[in-house]
Amino acid sequence: MVHITINDIPLEVPKGTTILEAADKIGVHIPTLCHLDLHDFGVVNKVASCRVCVVEDKARQNLVPACAEQVYDGMTVVTDSVKALNARRGNVELLLSNHPFECLTCRKNLRCELQTIAQELNIREVSVEGERKSYPLDLSSAAIVNDPEKCIMCRRCETMCNEVQTVGVLSAINRGFGVSVAPAFNLDMVDTSCTYCGQCVAVCPTAALTEMSYLHKTWRALANPNRHVVAQVAPAVRVAIGEMFGMEPGTISTGKIVTALKRLGFDAVFDTNFAADLTIIEEATELVHRIQHGGRLPMLTSCCPAWVKFIEDQFPDLLDIPSSCKSPQVMLGAIAKSYYLDTLDILPRRLKVVSIMPCVAKKAEAARPELSKESLLNVDYVLTTRELGDMLREAGIDLSKLEDTEFDSILGESTGAAAIFGTTGGVIEAAARTAYEMLTGKELERIEFEQLRGLEGIREAVVPIGDLDLKIGIAHGLGNARKLLEQIQRGESDYHAIEIMACPGGCIGGGGQPFHHGDESIILKRQQAIYEIDRNMPRRKSHENEMVMKLYNDFLGEPYGEKAHEFLHTVYTKGERI
Repeated sequence: MVHITINDIPLEVPKGTTILEAADKIGVHIPTLCHLDLHDFGVVNKVASCRVCVVEDKARQNLVPACAEQVYDGMTVVTDSVKALNARRGNVELLLSNHPFECLTCRKNLRCELQTIAQELNIREVSVEGERKSYPLDLSSAAIVNDPEKCIMCRRCETMCNEVQTVGVLSAINRGFGVSVAPAFNLDMVDTSCTYCGQCVAVCPTAALTEMSYLHKTWRALANPNRHVVAQVAPAVRVAIGEMFGMEPGTISTGKIVTALKRLGFDAVFDTNFAADLTIIEEATELVHRIQHGGRLPMLTSCCPAWVKFIEDQFPDLLDIPSSCKSPQVMLGAIAKSYYLDTLDILPRRLKVVSIMPCVAKKAEAARPELSKESLLNVDYVLTTRELGDMLREAGIDLSKLEDTEFDSILGESTGAAAIFGTTGGVIEAAARTAYEMLTGKELERIEFEQLRGLEGIREAVVPIGDLDLKIGIAHGLGNARKLLEQIQRGESDYHAIEIMACPGGCIGGGGQPFHHGDESIILKRQQAIYEIDRNMPRRKSHENEMVMKLYNDFLGEPYGEKAHEFLHTVYTKGERI
Protein backbone atom coordinates (compact mmCIF):
# COMPACT_ATOMS: atom_id res chain seq x y z
CA MET A 1 0.00 0.00 0.00
CA VAL A 2 1.16 3.55 -0.71
CA HIS A 3 0.01 6.86 0.75
CA ILE A 4 -0.86 9.64 -1.68
CA THR A 5 -2.80 12.92 -1.76
CA ILE A 6 -5.18 13.93 -4.55
CA ASN A 7 -6.59 17.46 -4.43
CA ASP A 8 -5.66 17.70 -0.73
CA ILE A 9 -7.49 14.44 0.03
CA PRO A 10 -5.21 11.79 1.60
CA LEU A 11 -5.77 8.15 0.72
CA GLU A 12 -4.10 4.77 0.74
CA VAL A 13 -4.11 2.55 -2.35
CA PRO A 14 -2.30 -0.62 -3.47
CA LYS A 15 1.05 -0.26 -5.18
CA GLY A 16 0.58 -0.35 -8.97
CA THR A 17 -2.64 1.68 -8.90
CA THR A 18 -2.88 4.38 -11.54
CA ILE A 19 -3.75 7.98 -10.66
CA LEU A 20 -7.02 7.56 -12.57
CA GLU A 21 -7.98 4.50 -10.50
CA ALA A 22 -7.02 6.23 -7.27
CA ALA A 23 -9.02 9.35 -8.13
CA ASP A 24 -12.05 7.24 -8.92
CA LYS A 25 -11.96 5.79 -5.40
CA ILE A 26 -12.60 9.22 -3.89
CA GLY A 27 -14.99 10.46 -6.57
CA VAL A 28 -12.60 12.85 -8.29
CA HIS A 29 -13.46 13.09 -11.99
CA ILE A 30 -10.63 13.12 -14.52
CA PRO A 31 -11.77 13.23 -18.16
CA THR A 32 -10.40 10.51 -20.45
CA LEU A 33 -10.60 9.79 -24.16
CA CYS A 34 -8.14 7.09 -25.23
CA HIS A 35 -8.47 5.11 -21.99
CA LEU A 36 -10.44 1.86 -22.21
CA ASP A 37 -10.78 -0.52 -19.27
CA LEU A 38 -11.52 -4.11 -20.28
CA HIS A 39 -10.50 -5.79 -17.04
CA ASP A 40 -12.84 -8.71 -17.72
CA PHE A 41 -10.54 -9.64 -20.60
CA GLY A 42 -7.36 -8.72 -18.77
CA VAL A 43 -6.83 -5.79 -21.13
CA VAL A 44 -6.55 -2.06 -20.44
CA ASN A 45 -5.81 0.44 -23.23
CA LYS A 46 -3.03 2.56 -21.69
CA VAL A 47 -1.45 4.13 -24.75
CA ALA A 48 -1.93 7.57 -23.14
CA SER A 49 -1.97 9.10 -26.61
CA CYS A 50 -4.64 11.77 -26.20
CA ARG A 51 -3.22 13.41 -23.06
CA VAL A 52 -6.71 14.54 -22.07
CA CYS A 53 -6.28 13.11 -18.58
CA VAL A 54 -3.08 14.98 -17.67
CA VAL A 55 -2.75 15.99 -14.01
CA GLU A 56 -0.02 17.75 -12.08
CA ASP A 57 2.50 15.79 -10.02
CA LYS A 58 3.59 18.45 -7.49
CA ALA A 59 6.75 16.71 -6.31
CA ARG A 60 8.16 16.40 -9.82
CA GLN A 61 6.51 19.62 -10.99
CA ASN A 62 5.41 17.79 -14.07
CA LEU A 63 2.28 16.87 -15.98
CA VAL A 64 1.56 13.14 -16.23
CA PRO A 65 -1.23 11.10 -17.85
CA ALA A 66 -3.51 9.85 -15.07
CA CYS A 67 -4.59 6.75 -17.03
CA ALA A 68 -1.06 5.32 -17.29
CA GLU A 69 0.95 6.87 -14.45
CA GLN A 70 1.21 4.67 -11.35
CA VAL A 71 1.18 6.25 -7.90
CA TYR A 72 4.19 6.22 -5.55
CA ASP A 73 4.41 6.67 -1.81
CA GLY A 74 4.11 10.33 -0.82
CA MET A 75 2.80 11.41 -4.23
CA THR A 76 0.82 14.66 -4.31
CA VAL A 77 -1.50 15.12 -7.28
CA VAL A 78 -3.59 18.10 -8.35
CA THR A 79 -6.13 17.31 -11.04
CA ASP A 80 -7.62 20.80 -11.43
CA SER A 81 -4.61 23.12 -11.39
CA VAL A 82 -4.43 25.89 -13.99
CA LYS A 83 -1.40 24.18 -15.49
CA ALA A 84 -3.27 20.87 -15.90
CA LEU A 85 -6.45 22.49 -17.22
CA ASN A 86 -4.59 24.59 -19.80
CA ALA A 87 -2.67 21.56 -21.04
CA ARG A 88 -5.83 19.48 -21.16
CA ARG A 89 -7.69 22.14 -23.11
CA GLY A 90 -4.74 22.62 -25.47
CA ASN A 91 -4.49 18.89 -26.19
CA VAL A 92 -8.18 18.72 -27.07
CA GLU A 93 -7.84 21.77 -29.32
CA LEU A 94 -5.02 20.01 -31.17
CA LEU A 95 -7.27 17.00 -31.73
CA LEU A 96 -10.09 19.25 -32.95
CA SER A 97 -7.78 21.15 -35.29
CA ASN A 98 -7.27 17.96 -37.29
CA HIS A 99 -10.87 16.76 -37.10
CA PRO A 100 -13.78 17.33 -39.52
CA PHE A 101 -16.32 19.90 -38.36
CA GLU A 102 -19.49 18.13 -39.44
CA CYS A 103 -20.99 17.34 -36.07
CA LEU A 104 -24.58 18.09 -37.08
CA THR A 105 -24.60 15.35 -39.73
CA CYS A 106 -22.11 12.98 -38.11
CA ARG A 107 -23.29 9.45 -37.25
CA LYS A 108 -21.96 9.91 -33.70
CA ASN A 109 -23.46 13.35 -33.07
CA LEU A 110 -24.30 13.62 -29.33
CA ARG A 111 -22.65 10.22 -28.78
CA CYS A 112 -19.14 11.32 -29.69
CA GLU A 113 -16.73 11.30 -26.75
CA LEU A 114 -14.52 13.94 -28.37
CA GLN A 115 -17.56 16.18 -28.68
CA THR A 116 -18.45 15.52 -25.03
CA ILE A 117 -14.93 16.34 -23.84
CA ALA A 118 -14.88 19.56 -25.87
CA GLN A 119 -18.16 20.59 -24.28
CA GLU A 120 -16.95 19.62 -20.80
CA LEU A 121 -13.83 21.77 -21.24
CA ASN A 122 -15.96 24.64 -22.59
CA ILE A 123 -14.03 24.85 -25.85
CA ARG A 124 -15.81 27.34 -28.10
CA GLU A 125 -13.08 28.00 -30.65
CA VAL A 126 -9.95 26.27 -31.90
CA SER A 127 -6.92 28.54 -31.80
CA VAL A 128 -4.67 26.10 -33.67
CA GLU A 129 -4.72 26.26 -37.45
CA GLY A 130 -2.95 24.10 -40.02
CA GLU A 131 -3.27 21.36 -42.58
CA ARG A 132 -5.77 18.59 -41.97
CA LYS A 133 -5.23 14.97 -42.88
CA SER A 134 -7.25 13.66 -45.81
CA TYR A 135 -8.24 10.04 -46.34
CA PRO A 136 -10.88 8.40 -48.52
CA LEU A 137 -13.98 6.96 -46.86
CA ASP A 138 -13.98 3.14 -46.87
CA LEU A 139 -17.47 1.93 -47.81
CA SER A 140 -16.28 -1.41 -49.18
CA SER A 141 -17.99 -3.75 -46.72
CA ALA A 142 -21.67 -4.30 -46.07
CA ALA A 143 -21.15 -3.93 -42.33
CA ILE A 144 -18.57 -1.33 -41.23
CA VAL A 145 -17.72 2.17 -42.45
CA ASN A 146 -14.14 3.33 -41.87
CA ASP A 147 -13.62 7.10 -41.88
CA PRO A 148 -9.91 7.66 -41.08
CA GLU A 149 -10.31 11.45 -41.10
CA LYS A 150 -12.20 11.11 -37.81
CA CYS A 151 -9.57 8.86 -36.21
CA ILE A 152 -7.93 10.50 -33.17
CA MET A 153 -5.34 7.70 -32.72
CA CYS A 154 -6.74 6.59 -29.37
CA ARG A 155 -6.10 3.02 -30.60
CA ARG A 156 -9.00 1.59 -28.63
CA CYS A 157 -10.18 -0.26 -31.73
CA GLU A 158 -6.69 -1.67 -32.19
CA THR A 159 -6.64 -2.99 -28.63
CA MET A 160 -10.06 -4.59 -29.08
CA CYS A 161 -9.25 -6.10 -32.49
CA ASN A 162 -5.80 -7.42 -31.62
CA GLU A 163 -5.78 -8.21 -27.91
CA VAL A 164 -9.40 -9.14 -27.15
CA GLN A 165 -10.67 -10.52 -30.46
CA THR A 166 -7.20 -11.53 -31.80
CA VAL A 167 -8.36 -10.85 -35.36
CA GLY A 168 -5.40 -8.61 -36.07
CA VAL A 169 -6.89 -6.41 -38.79
CA LEU A 170 -6.39 -2.93 -37.31
CA SER A 171 -3.04 -1.31 -36.51
CA ALA A 172 -1.25 2.02 -36.76
CA ILE A 173 0.01 2.67 -40.29
CA ASN A 174 2.22 5.41 -41.69
CA ARG A 175 4.14 7.88 -39.52
CA GLY A 176 3.99 11.44 -38.33
CA PHE A 177 1.16 13.59 -39.64
CA GLY A 178 -0.10 10.81 -41.92
CA VAL A 179 -0.54 8.22 -39.19
CA SER A 180 -3.91 6.51 -38.70
CA VAL A 181 -5.36 3.22 -37.52
CA ALA A 182 -6.37 1.06 -40.47
CA PRO A 183 -5.84 -2.39 -42.01
CA ALA A 184 -2.32 -3.29 -43.13
CA PHE A 185 -1.26 -1.67 -46.42
CA ASN A 186 -4.34 0.54 -46.04
CA LEU A 187 -6.49 -2.20 -47.56
CA ASP A 188 -10.23 -1.83 -47.81
CA MET A 189 -12.07 -3.63 -45.00
CA VAL A 190 -13.67 -6.05 -47.44
CA ASP A 191 -10.24 -7.28 -48.51
CA THR A 192 -9.16 -8.20 -44.99
CA SER A 193 -9.97 -10.99 -42.55
CA CYS A 194 -12.22 -8.63 -40.57
CA THR A 195 -15.06 -10.62 -39.01
CA TYR A 196 -17.34 -7.54 -38.81
CA CYS A 197 -18.02 -8.36 -35.16
CA GLY A 198 -18.39 -4.61 -34.59
CA GLN A 199 -16.49 -4.52 -31.31
CA CYS A 200 -14.19 -1.88 -32.81
CA VAL A 201 -17.31 0.17 -33.58
CA ALA A 202 -18.52 -0.31 -30.01
CA VAL A 203 -15.35 1.18 -28.49
CA CYS A 204 -14.53 3.90 -31.06
CA PRO A 205 -15.01 7.28 -29.30
CA THR A 206 -15.69 9.17 -32.55
CA ALA A 207 -17.21 8.20 -35.89
CA ALA A 208 -13.99 6.80 -37.33
CA LEU A 209 -15.68 3.40 -37.23
CA THR A 210 -19.45 3.06 -37.54
CA GLU A 211 -21.91 0.48 -38.81
CA MET A 212 -23.07 0.65 -42.41
CA SER A 213 -26.56 2.13 -42.28
CA TYR A 214 -29.59 0.88 -44.19
CA LEU A 215 -32.02 3.25 -42.49
CA HIS A 216 -32.77 5.30 -45.59
CA LYS A 217 -33.42 2.19 -47.68
CA THR A 218 -35.74 0.89 -44.95
CA TRP A 219 -37.65 4.18 -44.84
CA ARG A 220 -37.99 4.13 -48.65
CA ALA A 221 -39.34 0.58 -48.57
CA LEU A 222 -41.88 1.51 -45.89
CA ALA A 223 -43.01 4.52 -47.93
CA ASN A 224 -43.48 2.47 -51.12
CA PRO A 225 -47.08 1.20 -51.43
CA ASN A 226 -45.85 -1.54 -53.78
CA ARG A 227 -43.69 -3.08 -51.07
CA HIS A 228 -44.78 -5.54 -48.37
CA VAL A 229 -42.25 -4.95 -45.59
CA VAL A 230 -41.82 -7.30 -42.64
CA ALA A 231 -39.49 -7.07 -39.67
CA GLN A 232 -37.87 -9.70 -37.48
CA VAL A 233 -36.52 -8.96 -34.00
CA ALA A 234 -33.59 -10.82 -32.42
CA PRO A 235 -33.78 -11.94 -28.75
CA ALA A 236 -31.01 -9.66 -27.43
CA VAL A 237 -32.65 -6.52 -28.84
CA ARG A 238 -35.61 -6.71 -26.47
CA VAL A 239 -33.46 -6.53 -23.32
CA ALA A 240 -31.27 -3.61 -24.43
CA ILE A 241 -33.12 -1.09 -26.60
CA GLY A 242 -34.95 0.36 -23.59
CA GLU A 243 -31.64 1.88 -22.45
CA MET A 244 -31.95 4.37 -25.32
CA PHE A 245 -35.24 5.61 -23.85
CA GLY A 246 -34.22 6.01 -20.22
CA MET A 247 -35.21 2.50 -19.14
CA GLU A 248 -33.02 0.36 -16.88
CA PRO A 249 -30.60 -2.10 -18.54
CA GLY A 250 -32.31 -5.46 -18.82
CA THR A 251 -35.81 -4.00 -19.16
CA ILE A 252 -37.82 -6.42 -21.31
CA SER A 253 -39.45 -4.46 -24.15
CA THR A 254 -40.68 -7.24 -26.44
CA GLY A 255 -44.28 -6.15 -26.90
CA LYS A 256 -43.37 -2.47 -27.07
CA ILE A 257 -40.95 -3.15 -29.93
CA VAL A 258 -43.72 -4.88 -31.91
CA THR A 259 -46.03 -1.91 -31.32
CA ALA A 260 -43.32 0.52 -32.37
CA LEU A 261 -42.56 -1.37 -35.59
CA LYS A 262 -46.24 -1.46 -36.49
CA ARG A 263 -46.41 2.31 -35.87
CA LEU A 264 -43.48 2.74 -38.26
CA GLY A 265 -45.49 1.03 -40.98
CA PHE A 266 -44.24 -2.55 -41.08
CA ASP A 267 -46.87 -4.87 -42.55
CA ALA A 268 -45.93 -7.75 -40.24
CA VAL A 269 -43.55 -8.20 -37.32
CA PHE A 270 -42.00 -11.62 -36.78
CA ASP A 271 -39.82 -13.01 -34.02
CA THR A 272 -36.31 -14.24 -34.83
CA ASN A 273 -36.91 -16.56 -31.87
CA PHE A 274 -39.23 -18.59 -34.11
CA ALA A 275 -36.23 -19.31 -36.33
CA ALA A 276 -34.07 -19.90 -33.25
CA ASP A 277 -36.40 -22.77 -32.34
CA LEU A 278 -36.12 -23.96 -35.93
CA THR A 279 -32.33 -23.73 -35.70
CA ILE A 280 -32.27 -25.80 -32.51
CA ILE A 281 -34.30 -28.60 -34.04
CA GLU A 282 -31.93 -28.71 -37.00
CA GLU A 283 -28.75 -28.37 -34.92
CA ALA A 284 -29.85 -30.88 -32.30
CA THR A 285 -30.81 -33.36 -35.02
CA GLU A 286 -27.43 -32.82 -36.70
CA LEU A 287 -25.60 -33.33 -33.39
CA VAL A 288 -27.50 -36.53 -32.64
CA HIS A 289 -26.79 -37.74 -36.19
CA ARG A 290 -23.06 -37.09 -35.79
CA ILE A 291 -22.95 -38.84 -32.41
CA GLN A 292 -24.89 -41.88 -33.60
CA HIS A 293 -23.14 -42.24 -36.97
CA GLY A 294 -19.55 -41.45 -36.06
CA GLY A 295 -19.63 -37.96 -37.56
CA ARG A 296 -17.04 -35.22 -37.07
CA LEU A 297 -16.90 -34.01 -33.47
CA PRO A 298 -16.98 -31.64 -31.81
CA MET A 299 -19.81 -29.91 -33.63
CA LEU A 300 -19.68 -26.15 -33.38
CA THR A 301 -22.77 -23.96 -33.35
CA SER A 302 -23.05 -21.71 -36.39
CA CYS A 303 -25.46 -18.94 -35.35
CA CYS A 304 -22.83 -16.19 -35.03
CA PRO A 305 -21.71 -14.84 -38.43
CA ALA A 306 -18.63 -13.08 -37.02
CA TRP A 307 -17.20 -16.28 -35.61
CA VAL A 308 -18.09 -18.15 -38.83
CA LYS A 309 -16.04 -15.57 -40.77
CA PHE A 310 -13.28 -16.01 -38.17
CA ILE A 311 -12.99 -19.76 -38.73
CA GLU A 312 -13.20 -19.38 -42.53
CA ASP A 313 -10.30 -16.93 -42.60
CA GLN A 314 -8.08 -18.18 -39.78
CA PHE A 315 -8.91 -21.88 -39.30
CA PRO A 316 -9.90 -23.14 -42.78
CA ASP A 317 -8.68 -26.65 -41.93
CA LEU A 318 -11.54 -26.91 -39.40
CA LEU A 319 -14.42 -26.04 -41.73
CA ASP A 320 -15.86 -29.55 -41.40
CA ILE A 321 -16.76 -29.11 -37.74
CA PRO A 322 -19.29 -26.22 -37.63
CA SER A 323 -22.94 -27.14 -37.94
CA SER A 324 -24.19 -26.57 -41.47
CA CYS A 325 -27.23 -24.70 -40.13
CA LYS A 326 -27.79 -21.14 -41.25
CA SER A 327 -28.27 -18.57 -38.51
CA PRO A 328 -31.81 -17.85 -37.21
CA GLN A 329 -31.81 -14.50 -39.03
CA VAL A 330 -31.22 -16.13 -42.41
CA MET A 331 -33.53 -19.06 -41.66
CA LEU A 332 -36.42 -16.69 -40.93
CA GLY A 333 -35.63 -14.73 -44.08
CA ALA A 334 -35.62 -17.93 -46.13
CA ILE A 335 -38.97 -19.03 -44.70
CA ALA A 336 -40.46 -15.55 -45.15
CA LYS A 337 -39.39 -15.50 -48.81
CA SER A 338 -40.90 -18.94 -49.46
CA TYR A 339 -43.52 -20.26 -47.01
CA TYR A 340 -44.83 -16.83 -45.96
CA LEU A 341 -44.59 -15.44 -49.49
CA ASP A 342 -46.93 -18.20 -50.69
CA THR A 343 -49.66 -16.69 -48.48
CA LEU A 344 -49.36 -13.34 -50.28
CA ASP A 345 -50.55 -12.52 -53.78
CA ILE A 346 -47.42 -10.54 -54.71
CA LEU A 347 -44.22 -10.96 -56.71
CA PRO A 348 -41.17 -12.08 -54.69
CA ARG A 349 -39.32 -8.81 -55.30
CA ARG A 350 -42.11 -6.87 -53.57
CA LEU A 351 -41.48 -8.59 -50.24
CA LYS A 352 -38.78 -6.93 -48.14
CA VAL A 353 -37.40 -8.48 -44.95
CA VAL A 354 -35.78 -6.14 -42.41
CA SER A 355 -33.84 -7.63 -39.49
CA ILE A 356 -33.41 -5.83 -36.16
CA MET A 357 -30.19 -7.26 -34.77
CA PRO A 358 -27.79 -6.61 -31.86
CA CYS A 359 -24.99 -7.40 -34.29
CA VAL A 360 -23.02 -5.55 -36.96
CA ALA A 361 -21.85 -8.80 -38.59
CA LYS A 362 -25.46 -9.66 -39.46
CA LYS A 363 -25.27 -6.91 -42.11
CA ALA A 364 -22.41 -8.69 -43.84
CA GLU A 365 -24.07 -12.06 -43.37
CA ALA A 366 -27.27 -10.91 -45.09
CA ALA A 367 -25.22 -9.92 -48.15
CA ARG A 368 -23.47 -13.30 -48.53
CA PRO A 369 -24.57 -14.78 -51.89
CA GLU A 370 -24.60 -18.40 -50.70
CA LEU A 371 -27.25 -17.47 -48.12
CA SER A 372 -29.64 -16.19 -50.76
CA LYS A 373 -31.84 -18.04 -53.21
CA GLU A 374 -32.15 -17.38 -56.93
CA SER A 375 -30.41 -13.97 -56.69
CA LEU A 376 -32.97 -12.72 -54.13
CA LEU A 377 -31.61 -11.82 -50.70
CA ASN A 378 -33.30 -13.72 -47.88
CA VAL A 379 -32.79 -10.63 -45.70
CA ASP A 380 -32.85 -7.28 -47.47
CA TYR A 381 -31.77 -4.81 -44.78
CA VAL A 382 -30.27 -5.23 -41.32
CA LEU A 383 -30.63 -2.55 -38.66
CA THR A 384 -28.80 -2.65 -35.33
CA THR A 385 -30.51 -2.06 -31.99
CA ARG A 386 -29.00 1.43 -31.98
CA GLU A 387 -30.37 2.16 -35.44
CA LEU A 388 -33.88 1.07 -34.48
CA GLY A 389 -33.67 3.41 -31.49
CA ASP A 390 -32.63 6.23 -33.83
CA MET A 391 -35.47 5.36 -36.19
CA LEU A 392 -38.02 5.56 -33.38
CA ARG A 393 -36.66 8.91 -32.21
CA GLU A 394 -36.84 10.20 -35.78
CA ALA A 395 -40.53 9.25 -35.80
CA GLY A 396 -41.11 10.81 -32.38
CA ILE A 397 -41.95 7.47 -30.79
CA ASP A 398 -41.06 7.01 -27.11
CA LEU A 399 -40.69 3.25 -26.63
CA SER A 400 -41.21 3.49 -22.86
CA LYS A 401 -44.75 4.83 -23.30
CA LEU A 402 -46.07 2.17 -25.71
CA GLU A 403 -48.48 -0.67 -25.01
CA ASP A 404 -47.55 -4.27 -25.75
CA THR A 405 -48.51 -6.02 -28.99
CA GLU A 406 -48.02 -9.68 -29.93
CA PHE A 407 -45.85 -10.84 -32.84
CA ASP A 408 -47.65 -11.94 -36.00
CA SER A 409 -48.27 -15.64 -36.49
CA ILE A 410 -46.98 -18.08 -37.45
CA LEU A 411 -43.46 -16.73 -37.59
CA GLY A 412 -43.94 -15.03 -34.25
CA GLU A 413 -44.34 -18.07 -32.00
CA SER A 414 -41.37 -19.14 -29.87
CA THR A 415 -40.24 -20.94 -26.73
CA GLY A 416 -37.98 -20.05 -23.83
CA ALA A 417 -35.19 -22.04 -25.44
CA ALA A 418 -35.12 -19.54 -28.30
CA ALA A 419 -34.95 -16.56 -25.93
CA ILE A 420 -31.68 -17.68 -24.35
CA PHE A 421 -29.97 -17.55 -27.75
CA GLY A 422 -29.22 -13.95 -26.84
CA THR A 423 -26.56 -14.78 -24.25
CA THR A 424 -23.40 -16.84 -24.14
CA GLY A 425 -24.18 -20.49 -23.41
CA GLY A 426 -27.81 -20.10 -24.47
CA VAL A 427 -27.62 -21.79 -27.88
CA ILE A 428 -25.95 -24.91 -26.56
CA GLU A 429 -28.32 -25.05 -23.55
CA ALA A 430 -31.31 -24.87 -25.88
CA ALA A 431 -29.77 -27.58 -28.06
CA ALA A 432 -29.15 -29.77 -24.99
CA ARG A 433 -32.82 -29.55 -23.99
CA THR A 434 -33.92 -30.92 -27.36
CA ALA A 435 -31.02 -33.35 -27.87
CA TYR A 436 -31.74 -34.92 -24.47
CA GLU A 437 -35.27 -35.89 -25.47
CA MET A 438 -34.16 -36.98 -28.95
CA LEU A 439 -31.48 -39.30 -27.55
CA THR A 440 -33.37 -40.70 -24.55
CA GLY A 441 -37.00 -40.58 -25.67
CA LYS A 442 -37.78 -39.29 -22.19
CA GLU A 443 -39.14 -35.96 -21.02
CA LEU A 444 -36.54 -33.57 -19.64
CA GLU A 445 -37.79 -32.39 -16.27
CA ARG A 446 -34.84 -30.28 -15.12
CA ILE A 447 -34.94 -27.61 -17.81
CA GLU A 448 -32.18 -25.25 -16.71
CA PHE A 449 -28.56 -26.29 -17.15
CA GLU A 450 -26.87 -23.97 -14.66
CA GLN A 451 -23.44 -25.43 -15.49
CA LEU A 452 -23.68 -23.84 -18.96
CA ARG A 453 -24.35 -20.34 -17.64
CA GLY A 454 -22.06 -17.53 -16.59
CA LEU A 455 -19.77 -14.89 -18.07
CA GLU A 456 -16.41 -16.65 -17.86
CA GLY A 457 -14.63 -16.33 -21.19
CA ILE A 458 -14.12 -20.08 -21.57
CA ARG A 459 -16.06 -22.69 -19.63
CA GLU A 460 -17.00 -26.32 -19.97
CA ALA A 461 -19.67 -28.61 -18.65
CA VAL A 462 -20.86 -32.19 -18.79
CA VAL A 463 -24.55 -32.81 -19.41
CA PRO A 464 -25.67 -36.38 -18.61
CA ILE A 465 -27.98 -37.64 -21.37
CA GLY A 466 -28.91 -41.23 -20.63
CA ASP A 467 -25.72 -43.28 -20.88
CA LEU A 468 -23.88 -40.44 -22.62
CA ASP A 469 -21.97 -37.70 -20.81
CA LEU A 470 -22.29 -34.88 -23.33
CA LYS A 471 -19.15 -32.75 -23.03
CA ILE A 472 -19.69 -29.13 -23.96
CA GLY A 473 -17.29 -26.22 -24.40
CA ILE A 474 -18.36 -22.56 -24.46
CA ALA A 475 -16.43 -19.46 -25.46
CA HIS A 476 -17.40 -15.83 -25.99
CA GLY A 477 -15.01 -13.29 -27.45
CA LEU A 478 -12.93 -14.36 -30.45
CA GLY A 479 -9.72 -14.45 -28.43
CA ASN A 480 -11.26 -17.19 -26.31
CA ALA A 481 -12.62 -18.90 -29.43
CA ARG A 482 -9.07 -19.05 -30.78
CA LYS A 483 -7.92 -20.98 -27.72
CA LEU A 484 -10.65 -23.61 -28.17
CA LEU A 485 -10.01 -23.94 -31.90
CA GLU A 486 -6.28 -24.38 -31.32
CA GLN A 487 -7.10 -27.18 -28.84
CA ILE A 488 -9.08 -28.91 -31.58
CA GLN A 489 -6.22 -28.46 -34.06
CA ARG A 490 -3.82 -30.11 -31.59
CA GLY A 491 -6.21 -33.00 -31.04
CA GLU A 492 -6.64 -32.09 -27.35
CA SER A 493 -10.41 -31.58 -27.44
CA ASP A 494 -12.81 -34.29 -26.30
CA TYR A 495 -15.92 -32.11 -26.54
CA HIS A 496 -19.03 -33.30 -28.32
CA ALA A 497 -20.27 -29.76 -28.96
CA ILE A 498 -18.92 -26.22 -28.67
CA GLU A 499 -20.76 -22.91 -28.67
CA ILE A 500 -18.88 -19.83 -29.78
CA MET A 501 -20.09 -16.23 -29.71
CA ALA A 502 -17.88 -13.49 -31.11
CA CYS A 503 -19.00 -10.72 -28.78
CA PRO A 504 -18.42 -10.40 -25.02
CA GLY A 505 -21.45 -11.88 -23.27
CA GLY A 506 -22.81 -13.14 -26.59
CA CYS A 507 -25.42 -11.18 -28.52
CA ILE A 508 -26.35 -9.11 -25.45
CA GLY A 509 -22.92 -7.49 -25.83
CA GLY A 510 -23.14 -7.27 -29.61
CA GLY A 511 -21.43 -4.55 -31.63
CA GLY A 512 -24.82 -3.06 -32.54
CA GLN A 513 -26.21 -2.79 -29.01
CA PRO A 514 -26.51 0.49 -27.05
CA PHE A 515 -23.01 1.50 -25.96
CA HIS A 516 -22.10 0.03 -22.56
CA HIS A 517 -18.44 1.17 -22.46
CA GLY A 518 -17.17 -2.09 -20.97
CA ASP A 519 -19.54 -1.99 -17.98
CA GLU A 520 -20.06 -5.67 -17.15
CA SER A 521 -23.00 -4.85 -14.84
CA ILE A 522 -25.02 -3.78 -17.90
CA ILE A 523 -24.19 -7.03 -19.69
CA LEU A 524 -25.16 -9.00 -16.58
CA LYS A 525 -28.55 -7.25 -16.30
CA ARG A 526 -29.27 -7.99 -19.96
CA GLN A 527 -28.34 -11.63 -19.38
CA GLN A 528 -30.58 -11.92 -16.34
CA ALA A 529 -33.47 -10.52 -18.38
CA ILE A 530 -32.90 -13.14 -21.09
CA TYR A 531 -33.20 -15.92 -18.52
CA GLU A 532 -36.30 -14.24 -17.04
CA ILE A 533 -37.98 -14.36 -20.46
CA ASP A 534 -37.16 -18.07 -20.65
CA ARG A 535 -38.58 -18.79 -17.18
CA ASN A 536 -41.85 -17.02 -17.99
CA MET A 537 -42.52 -18.84 -21.26
CA PRO A 538 -45.23 -21.56 -21.24
CA ARG A 539 -43.02 -23.77 -23.48
CA ARG A 540 -39.28 -23.96 -22.94
CA LYS A 541 -38.07 -26.55 -25.44
CA SER A 542 -37.75 -25.77 -29.13
CA HIS A 543 -39.43 -28.97 -30.32
CA GLU A 544 -42.53 -27.94 -28.33
CA ASN A 545 -43.08 -24.96 -30.64
CA GLU A 546 -46.32 -26.00 -32.34
CA MET A 547 -45.96 -23.48 -35.15
CA VAL A 548 -42.47 -24.73 -35.99
CA MET A 549 -43.79 -28.28 -36.11
CA LYS A 550 -46.61 -27.04 -38.35
CA LEU A 551 -43.94 -25.58 -40.66
CA TYR A 552 -42.28 -28.99 -40.89
CA ASN A 553 -45.63 -30.71 -41.56
CA ASP A 554 -46.78 -28.16 -44.15
CA PHE A 555 -43.55 -27.28 -45.90
CA LEU A 556 -40.15 -28.58 -44.75
CA GLY A 557 -40.81 -32.27 -44.17
CA GLU A 558 -38.44 -34.13 -41.84
CA PRO A 559 -35.93 -32.22 -39.70
CA TYR A 560 -32.46 -32.37 -41.29
CA GLY A 561 -34.11 -33.74 -44.43
CA GLU A 562 -33.69 -32.81 -48.07
CA LYS A 563 -35.98 -29.78 -48.13
CA ALA A 564 -34.74 -28.61 -44.75
CA HIS A 565 -31.21 -28.68 -46.17
CA GLU A 566 -32.32 -26.67 -49.18
CA PHE A 567 -33.72 -23.82 -47.09
CA LEU A 568 -31.98 -24.05 -43.72
CA HIS A 569 -28.42 -25.24 -44.31
CA THR A 570 -25.30 -23.86 -45.99
CA VAL A 571 -21.63 -24.50 -46.75
CA TYR A 572 -18.51 -22.63 -45.67
CA THR A 573 -15.80 -21.07 -47.80
CA LYS A 574 -12.08 -20.97 -47.15
CA GLY A 575 -10.99 -17.37 -46.68
CA GLU A 576 -8.23 -15.90 -48.82
CA ARG A 577 -7.81 -12.57 -47.07
CA ILE A 578 -5.10 -11.15 -44.84
